Amino acid sequence: MSADRQVCGLFVFAILFLQTMIKKLTKEQALPKIKQYCAYQERCHAEVREKLYSYRLYKNEVDQLISQLIEENYLNEERFAIQYAGGKFRMNQWGRVKIKYALRQKQVSDYSIKKGLKEIGEADYKKNLAKTRSTKIKNIKKRNKYF
Repeated sequence: MSADRQVCGLFVFAILFLQTMIKKLTKEQALPKIKQYCAYQERCHAEVREKLYSYRLYKNEVDQLISQLIEENYLNEERFAIQYAGGKFRMNQWGRVKIKYALRQKQVSDYSIKKGLKEIGEADYKKNLAKTRSTKIKNIKKRNKYF
């Protein structure tokens, strides 16, 4: 039993030590950091909120900072949805359904999701679908000699 208590005690000590290592930032200290975080690439509101909470800010401070970022155009959900949908379509060949569900997981509004999906051209989408379909058929033929 004493070995279990020692391990448990060390675990608790490690958690407390790590909590003291993570500094609590003030709202004024967090603002330039979060501005750079948003300027580096498009972010959704949930990612920014999570990052601000990692700075150990309170809810009202987080809400104020998010409002300020929106006003200063560092944070724009529609712009994020358009960039995310276009990138996943072009780079990963994702379809509309997969992109839609990924954006929902990121808590993006339905309006912004529709805006993002509109940016994928119908001709490009059909071309991508045909390419994916032919690749899939080739792979099935390789695995199944009866097909």
